[in-house]
Amino acid sequence: MSFNTPEKLEFKNKKSIIYVKSNFILKKVFNNLIYIKSLSIIKINKNIQKKLDITIDDYKKNCLIEIEVIPYGNKFGRFIYILNEKDESNYRIYFNDNNEEIKRHYISEKDKVKKIKIIINQKIESLYKLFYNCECIETINFTRLLRNNIKDMSCMFFNCSSVKEINFIEFTTENVENMSFMFNGCTSLKKIDISNFDTKNVKTMHEMFYFCTSLEEANLSNLNNEKLINMSSMFEKCSSLKKINFKNFNTKNVTNMNLMFNECSALKELDLSDFITDNVTEMNKMFHKCSSLEQLNLSNFNTSKVTEMRGMFGNCSSLETLNVSNFDTSNVSIMNSMFFSCSSLKELDISNFKINEKTNIATMFTKCSITLQKKVKNQNENIKDEAFDEYRFYML
Repeated sequence: MSFNTPEKLEFKNKKSIIYVKSNFILKKVFNNLIYIKSLSIIKINKNIQKKLDITIDDYKKNCLIEIEVIPYGNKFGRFIYILNEKDESNYRIYFNDNNEEIKRHYISEKDKVKKIKIIINQKIESLYKLFYNCECIETINFTRLLRNNIKDMSCMFFNCSSVKEINFIEFTTENVENMSFMFNGCTSLKKIDISNFDTKNVKTMHEMFYFCTSLEEANLSNLNNEKLINMSSMFEKCSSLKKINFKNFNTKNVTNMNLMFNECSALKELDLSDFITDNVTEMNKMFHKCSSLEQLNLSNFNTSKVTEMRGMFGNCSSLETLNVSNFDTSNVSIMNSMFFSCSSLKELDISNFKINEKTNIATMFTKCSITLQKKVKNQNENIKDEAFDEYRFYML
């Protein structure tokens, strides 16, 4: 097999990782057996004059993390979060045009940086805020991440507002417990595919994609989520989101789904028939302000443990039909504004809803059509006038 002559080799020992500064990477050498993997060349826009390579590795365990980063224009800013500034083994080396090493924890506009090497102590169990507020990155490629001791990836890409693409080619997540805020504020990201993540130990995905305002498509299929409890605000304010793949997405132990799709105003259809909601207790504003939503499949929802449904479908102004006849509301004490301003809703069966004098149903059907208001009042004798109140002000 032929390949380009490497421009530079870095040997750590006879059986170590070999870094090749060329179009190819010779990954490992064991007894003269060479494995070669070709890397595709990423096109850089004309206005982008610098290409930045980041390599993170752990020599002691020989567990490699390779990250390739392409900067956005000539923007520089805070680049890599210092995992533990007190530990001198966690350092950053920057290579400039003259191949000079600059041992600093930051880069500036005056630096001509082409490569960043990050060595992380093997005891580090967190990538918390690794790229926090890195507004200078456009593309991140994880060609290889084989660190099975990482437990925390929360805020990992928080506010990476210029990132358009993140590719997880080899990305070990088997022991990660926290993915909250992971992509929060990635406002330029249009697609994300994490279907290859191993999430069996993840406990929280709170605000995982919060305010990803350009995100149109997300693939979350086949995530095992055995220990997942919190999904609140997971896609909140993803105002461009049109398609989510939840096939084989495990939710059996989730308890909190508050604001999960709040203000997903471009979402037209959503099939959650695979969701297991046996342990969910909170569904406040779950679909609130999904103003384009026309089809919503909740046919397998078990709501027997749910206690709060405030504003759950509030301002879903495009919904014409909604099947909630299977809902068990025996433990629900808060239903205020549940269908507030569902102005297009024509068919709704709440005859099985259990409502008593302590249940908060204020503005439950306010700003729904008069026809629908009459229907639900005839269906359930416990629906009182406060459910249609036009004068009280309730914060949604």
